[in-house]
Amino acid sequence: MKYKLAIFDLDGTILDTLDDLTDSLNHVLAENCYGLHTKEEVRGFVGNGIHKLIERAVPTGTSPNDIENVYIEFSAYYKIHCTDKTKPYEGIEDMLTKIRGAGYKTAVVSNKADFAVQALCNVYFEGLFDLVRGEQKGTPKKPSPEAVNAIMEKLNMPRDETVYIGDSEVDILTAANAGVDCLSVVWGFKDREFLIKNGASRIVDDASELVDILLL
Repeated sequence: MKYKLAIFDLDGTILDTLDDLTDSLNHVLAENCYGLHTKEEVRGFVGNGIHKLIERAVPTGTSPNDIENVYIEFSAYYKIHCTDKTKPYEGIEDMLTKIRGAGYKTAVVSNKADFAVQALCNVYFEGLFDLVRGEQKGTPKKPSPEAVNAIMEKLNMPRDETVYIGDSEVDILTAANAGVDCLSVVWGFKDREFLIKNGASRIVDDASELVDILLL
C-alpha cells in the first residue's frame, strides 16, 4: 500500500451533519430575532469552524459581542442536538473497517469544535479511529497544517505514507500545507466543479472507490 495513515475531515467527508447544523443554527438565530437560512445557504457557511459559521450567518453589522453570544448559545444547543439527524455517509463504516483491517492507522482532523468531534466519533465510529482531533484553543484551524502534523508525529508516520481526505477547498489547502497527498470526495458539501477549480488533484466518487485507492 502506498499509504499507512489516512486522516479524514469530519463534516461532509465521513458524516452528513448538515441537517443538524442547519436546525441548530436556525434555532439560535430565531431566539435572537435574526433571519433564518436554508440548508443550501448553511452548506456554503461551513468548513472553517463554528465561530466562522456564526459570523457568516448573522446579519451584516452584528456586533462582536452579539456574535459571541450567539456562538455560545449555538454551542450549547448543538451539543445536545448534534446527533438528531446526523448519519455516516453510505459505505463509510465499511470503508474504515476494511482499511483498518489491512493495517491502516486512521485519524480525524476537523475545524469543528473538539467537544462535538469527540462526541460524534464516539457515537458513530467507536473504535475506528486511532486519534480524533477537533478545534482546540492554542492550535490554529485548518488550513494550518499544525493539527495534521501533530497526528503524524503522535502516530510516528512520515508524510509520504500519509493521505488527507476531505470534501472542501480547506482540506485541499490543509494537505498542501502539511506536505501530504489529498483525496477529495464529492459526496459532501462541495461539488466536483468547485473542487477542481480549487486545485483538487484526485477526486473520489464513493466509499468503495476510496477503499480501492487506499488499498492499492
